[in-house]
Amino acid sequence: MNGQETDVPESSTAPTSTASRRLLPLLPAAMLLVLLMRRVWDVDIFWQLKLGELILAQHGPLRTEPFAALHLGEPLPAVAWGGQALMATTRQLFGWTGLRIFDALCWLGGFGAVALACRRRGAGTQAVALAMGLAFVAALPTASIRPQSFACLCFGLLLALQRLKLPTWQTVMLGVPLLVLWQNLHPSVSVGAMAMAVVAAVEAWGWWRDRSRPSPVAAAILAVAGLAAMIATPDGLDVFDIAARNAEASLAIGASEWRPLWIAANYTNAIPILVVALLTLRIVMRNPHRREPAELAVALVLFVATISAYRFVLFWAVAMVPVIARAAGESEVPPARGVPWLSLAGLALVALVTPLVAPTRFTDTIPLDALQRLRREAVEGTVYGDFPFGGAIIDVGYPDWRVAYDGRYYRYSRDEWRYNGGIENGQVPLVDVERKWRPAAFVLDARHNEPLAIELAHARRWQRIWSRDGIVVYVPRKSRIMPRESPGSTRP
Repeated sequence: MNGQETDVPESSTAPTSTASRRLLPLLPAAMLLVLLMRRVWDVDIFWQLKLGELILAQHGPLRTEPFAALHLGEPLPAVAWGGQALMATTRQLFGWTGLRIFDALCWLGGFGAVALACRRRGAGTQAVALAMGLAFVAALPTASIRPQSFACLCFGLLLALQRLKLPTWQTVMLGVPLLVLWQNLHPSVSVGAMAMAVVAAVEAWGWWRDRSRPSPVAAAILAVAGLAAMIATPDGLDVFDIAARNAEASLAIGASEWRPLWIAANYTNAIPILVVALLTLRIVMRNPHRREPAELAVALVLFVATISAYRFVLFWAVAMVPVIARAAGESEVPPARGVPWLSLAGLALVALVTPLVAPTRFTDTIPLDALQRLRREAVEGTVYGDFPFGGAIIDVGYPDWRVAYDGRYYRYSRDEWRYNGGIENGQVPLVDVERKWRPAAFVLDARHNEPLAIELAHARRWQRIWSRDGIVVYVPRKSRIMPRESPGSTRP
């Protein structure tokens, strides 16, 4: 077929119905619509964007800490520096609307890349549509504007390379730069290295038993290249220490994405994962002749990782696309090479129209309105906030404002996170917080940080200027008349 090898046996080709031919091209547009209708909920994107702006301003990764009050001037890890710069560039050029579309396309691109590769190799149209739909449902709760979208895209491209079965030299020439780019966009290339190592091991076993089976050379080279790419960043070997500190701090503060699916905070997230896993198991068991051991092994390893830590669900979902696409239907003659104009037109239409109907919205747990109110006070110095608020404080107020904590788990030591827990539990009083940071203002979730919020409410030296949706803002009490307050703010 145009001189290209495919996975389609001559006896298994089947015509595709007109309805199913229309389904796959329009499915990406429907998925993009769902993504663009979601609120922005990731609290860390704000400090990521501000770091990106500073990276752009100095034409390279930052080397010293600019935000954390007690760490100013200390060495700063260059974690995800490329992704931060790229996202900051997009926001500067096209605003939040453009960034929202760009991020959604990257996130969706990871699924689309491997799905397109499956179709090119002869997977049925309906099977590919089913694979994308199930994988999308499993991973949807993770979707928000965040550098993880680059990881999704790169992992999908890597699996697409593996699925296309190009000559070894082409796979390596395309795969190695992809792995290096991935690690600088988001520090998760270890997942790609692990996936390629699993593929290489399974293919090596099959090749040893039957020399007519695919050679494991390309996958083995990419696995080694993935390991090397882990240190192909400005941080070099320090990346391992940074990753260890980040994981340790994440577990210490109970971040749900680092915890297993069986904890209460992940029950809701576990439901679509288990449903998709059970449906896929049924499809695969009913069609044992449509299994590919390497694809199954990668999906299984990532499923175990996802059960252990929810943060791996995005990679597992992408890895499920080739498994489902192969098992869910008979092979078909792959499409002739060409541009999928209908898919592109659908994506373009959704990208243009949706922002007009549903502008960028943020969840109520991100205190943007409260911070804009605080800006009117013209305070300078450290704004003490719950650590999830740190990113928004940085984005709204830098360089006038600094933070006590933010979502960069690797930035703060174990003792500092333990001290933060003491504040939240009421073991550390307001006077100690004042002595340590000399805060110019407080921005708190009054339910999460209840002991500190109660002390502030009774402290004569602090004035509350905002209270809405559980978020309170305090500034030093002044004798002058306060500025006129916006709706939703309250006086003590």
